[in-house]
Amino acid sequence: MKRRQALTCIAASIAAPAFAQGSEWPAAKPITYVVPFTPGGSTDVVGRTVAEKLAAALKQSVVIDNRPGQGGGIGASYVAKAPADGYTLFGGTISTHAINASLYKNLSYDPVKDFEPVALVAFLPNVLLVDPNLGVNNVQDLIALLKREPNRRTFASSGNGTSTHLAGEMFADLIGVPLTHVPYKGTPPAMVDVAAGQVTFMFDQMTAALPLLQGGKLKLLAVTTGKRMALSPNTPTMIESGVPGFEMSSWQAIYAPKGTPRPIVQRLSQEIARALKQPDVQDKLGRQMGMEIVAGGPEELAALMAREIPRWAALVRKSGASAN
Repeated sequence: MKRRQALTCIAASIAAPAFAQGSEWPAAKPITYVVPFTPGGSTDVVGRTVAEKLAAALKQSVVIDNRPGQGGGIGASYVAKAPADGYTLFGGTISTHAINASLYKNLSYDPVKDFEPVALVAFLPNVLLVDPNLGVNNVQDLIALLKREPNRRTFASSGNGTSTHLAGEMFADLIGVPLTHVPYKGTPPAMVDVAAGQVTFMFDQMTAALPLLQGGKLKLLAVTTGKRMALSPNTPTMIESGVPGFEMSSWQAIYAPKGTPRPIVQRLSQEIARALKQPDVQDKLGRQMGMEIVAGGPEELAALMAREIPRWAALVRKSGASAN
């Protein structure tokens, strides 16, 4: 009995500091929310919107840290190695947590083993964008131009391995025209070059394209989802535009490093879901930016990844796309 009591006291003395430390969360220090792309893109907009709401709910600062590059891989690798203490969050996407798993031969992180799913934020369509001065009015006009001048034409993306990259590869494959991919370290610089006529076209989220579309700097030709989006109901889908089989949606999600305590993950998930249901967030991300807000929990996000990783692996193999 004395031995059992002694072991119980030792266990309690070991567990007490850990419990005390965990119970302080999130009071100990600000939370860092890593966005793996440049400011201004969809992931950045989601991150800043959620960070503001989380800070108010948790009564702790949530600081955005943009770490762009390698299709989101640089930021993802950083978070994968961060302490699992609830003070680091990651703005994950279809690129970082589905496409990169097969696109990169030597990926520096494991999308499943290195992360705790926290929240599935939203689905969002990609759209096909061109320079208004390109002289094309629809997808068929663009295809005709690409077929006439395949060696002169390029497409931009927000980085190797992003959904915008794979959308371009899929398009080139479906229309039978080999095209040169020009990767950027994020959406804004890529869009600027498309608007300037430096690159022929790109696929990207409606969220990021809106300012340039409204300013007449870009032209919208089609949406990549299976049905038209409410934000632009007159814009046809790629399938309606004569490209059978072209259907895809991007998604936004939030993760924490693997091993983050379950109570912290659950609290974060609950607060993020509450934030996403607030009217101002619904208006900003949904009605203004065309996102389909989901506010799903860890289990829903894990199930999505289980479907998406093999799906994109098949598309990567078919397209022959690769990145280093």
